[in-house]
Amino acid sequence: MRSPSRSIVTEGQVQAYAQSWLSENLSLEDAGWKCTAQMVWRMLLLAAARMTSIYAACRDLAEAPSDDALGNALDAWLPKRTQTLEAWFEPVLAGQWLPKALFRKARIVAIDWHVIPYHGEPERWSNELRHGPPKSGTTKSHTYATACIVHQGFRYTLAVVGVKQHASVVQVTERLLERLAALGLDIKTLLLDRQFCTSPVMAALQAREIPYLMPLILRGRKAKRRKGKPGRKRPLTLRDFRRQKAGRYRFTWTGPQKGRTTVTFDVVVAYKSHPHPKTGRRRSKKLLFAAWRVRGTPVEMRELYRKRFAIESSYRQLGQARIRTSTRSPVERLLFVLIALVLRNLWVWLHWTYFAEGPDDELELHLERLRFRRLLNWISHVLTESLHDGTAYCT
Repeated sequence: MRSPSRSIVTEGQVQAYAQSWLSENLSLEDAGWKCTAQMVWRMLLLAAARMTSIYAACRDLAEAPSDDALGNALDAWLPKRTQTLEAWFEPVLAGQWLPKALFRKARIVAIDWHVIPYHGEPERWSNELRHGPPKSGTTKSHTYATACIVHQGFRYTLAVVGVKQHASVVQVTERLLERLAALGLDIKTLLLDRQFCTSPVMAALQAREIPYLMPLILRGRKAKRRKGKPGRKRPLTLRDFRRQKAGRYRFTWTGPQKGRTTVTFDVVVAYKSHPHPKTGRRRSKKLLFAAWRVRGTPVEMRELYRKRFAIESSYRQLGQARIRTSTRSPVERLLFVLIALVLRNLWVWLHWTYFAEGPDDELELHLERLRFRRLLNWISHVLTESLHDGTAYCT
């Protein structure tokens, strides 16, 4: 049982933790007597906590460097490729601060990607932006795939990769799995979103012997009924499972993707009940899942997959701590996403270390003791107090 005295943490400690996570794992050179490495991290944390731009963070504080000096320091420090920056942040996202108990057993991992709409033009190459369904008035976006541990409500983001236009879903999945393997994390079950429902992805996961669970997507138009030859049975398709009862069925699927990959898995047919938005009557909806080496009844599989939606909360909190910018640089935009995820991992770590109660295997969360928005307000308050002289803010 954890001691109640460990539930005390101050705003100064929170800001010091955030800055040490970044500065100890990422060496940044000083860009001048005022724009030092520590000052750069403090301004980046302030902009993230305020959910504003670097320009707005610098112009409000008397002791802060100019936004031009800060921008020049970032340009000199940041690498040219997003893959290099992803590798730099590996020890920050999953370094020595993470509880070692997470790596003692195989864990449930959720994989998804996050789309940030973009209305501008690419910096250099057109494949920097990914095109997809319209969102916020544009079809272009900067897309990032993340891998997140799902364990008793503690959701640590361990790996982040940028998704370019010509990157296949298999390539993105392989890159995330390589990052997790490098960390020494054993995957108990991999929970994936619907865009990963392709036969090449399933084949790649089975080749790595990773159990997975994902929703089945019925693509294409409904096939027309044709009269077959007498005595000849039509082959079973994925759409036929919509007429099956709740249960588990073995199925061999040859996907429509290039290469015609054939893969065998279990189709789990389950139901969920929900009230009608107008009448209030309870209605049931049939759910189809693709499972491989994951045991359980249809109800247990449905409840297991519900844990994947925890990663959506991480994306919502990412938006609360992401620095706003109009830059075209994909590397700088990735940096702002990674800083937001580091702050979110810090918030999860604080709850694990200070506020959770009970043994390590059955921890009880108390999220009301420190909300993520309060953590950001604490960081903003500490940095504002140290970098402002009390004069009136610029208008």
